[in-house]
Amino acid sequence: MATADPTLLAAAPPPTDLGGAEGDVEGRTPWQLFWIRFKKDKVAIVGAFFVLFLVALALLAPVIAKIVGHGPNQVFLEKLDEIGLPPGPSGDFLFGNDLVGRDIFVRVIYGTRTSLSAAVLAGGIALTLGVTLGIFAGYFRGWVDTVVSRVIDVILSMPLLIFAIGLAAACGVKGCAGIIQPGLPLVVFIIAFFSWPYIARIMRGQTLSIAQREFVEASRSLGASNRRIIFREILPNLVGPIIVFATLSIPANVLFEAYLSFLGLGIPESTPSWGRMISNASNSGLYEIRPFMMIFPGLFLLATTLAFNLLGDGLRDALDPKTSRA
Repeated sequence: MATADPTLLAAAPPPTDLGGAEGDVEGRTPWQLFWIRFKKDKVAIVGAFFVLFLVALALLAPVIAKIVGHGPNQVFLEKLDEIGLPPGPSGDFLFGNDLVGRDIFVRVIYGTRTSLSAAVLAGGIALTLGVTLGIFAGYFRGWVDTVVSRVIDVILSMPLLIFAIGLAAACGVKGCAGIIQPGLPLVVFIIAFFSWPYIARIMRGQTLSIAQREFVEASRSLGASNRRIIFREILPNLVGPIIVFATLSIPANVLFEAYLSFLGLGIPESTPSWGRMISNASNSGLYEIRPFMMIFPGLFLLATTLAFNLLGDGLRDALDPKTSRA
């Protein structure tokens, strides 16, 4: 039997090509895998770009108003016709005028700032409170879990809209307890008060499951403190649900603010709000002959909630592929 030439074996390159694969195999971090999955969702990408557009619109509202030359509360009574009806969209007023001649375009842009401010501030407060209490209840259990769970049950059992209207009516004139002031702070408090139990219940359930995992038990056996276990072992594993909930809670908060403004509670008339603008058009009865008074703020409200929901769905599918839509 012939043997291979030793000189040829020595000159042969080492067998680096395994199974025809080209190049080295590179490991990917969870965030790299998340981005690969997320950028494939074109609908979520569109939602993300529209959210960025809304944020830019809210930040640049004073600049845009200065370019247009109209303030959000500037009155143009001369634009009303002989019987006091506002004109439709024109070159000077892109979205038309409201009942007292104010520029609807400028007020819609400022309404973006109002809605996003209320939604983000209330969402941040609710998220901080809910995550903290939920993790404490799920990790320490015992009486801490009992107290937190019963408080959650009590708040969730309240008729949401009735209590919200009651709080807005009671605190909408002089405030409450010297802390909750009328206007935007009152709306933020109402939304946050009724929102935090939902994320707290989610965090409690997730923490109960994670606290029983082997890596948590191993960390505890090595003498890690409760604080270290919570911040180094449990909290990083809750980032995905927290991000998804935060994204999906913003459109709900935007609608909540619109409900209160539509009912004439919370946001004052001098502060532009989509809900208030729709309410003014509805109460005046002019939406049938002047539909633009309701259409433009309504479209912005619809597009905002839709964009955040699409973004939230995309983040949920990218962070947890098991829940992705077929």
